[in-house]
Amino acid sequence: MARRPVAAVGSVLLFLEAIGIALVHLILGVVVDRQDMSLAGLDPHAMTVSTWIAGGLFGCYLACCGVVLLLGALRDRAPGRFTRILLITCAVVHGVLAMLAVGLVGWAAFLFLTVLLALLVFTLIAYAPQDGAGTEPAADAPPAAPGANPA
Repeated sequence: MARRPVAAVGSVLLFLEAIGIALVHLILGVVVDRQDMSLAGLDPHAMTVSTWIAGGLFGCYLACCGVVLLLGALRDRAPGRFTRILLITCAVVHGVLAMLAVGLVGWAAFLFLTVLLALLVFTLIAYAPQDGAGTEPAADAPPAAPGANPA
């Protein structure tokens, strides 16, 4: 099945995106610092530092999602509950960013973010439980009455 290569490509793209986001925020922070202008009375240095912190945190978030995908590709196992939630939030973020990127950045950024969204969703679906796994009644559930309709 193609789930291991898809997860590996997704992790590489997430690492590249994390580096790109961190660099963009670094450049934006430098631009704000060199303009030495205040926005609504905020200190320019505070805006610079907060931009760098935001870029670092967002880059770390994307790199963490990339590590989760890379581990999934190497181990070929389904992600756990927390990591599945992390990948779902990453997919939602990429969907929203792709929608905003069309008008603000252009079609190339939209295409990149949409491809990453597709890779994340495919990875989540490919590692989903198969053939109704997990639909069995719990061990402590009472047995069904004889002749009862199970549906």
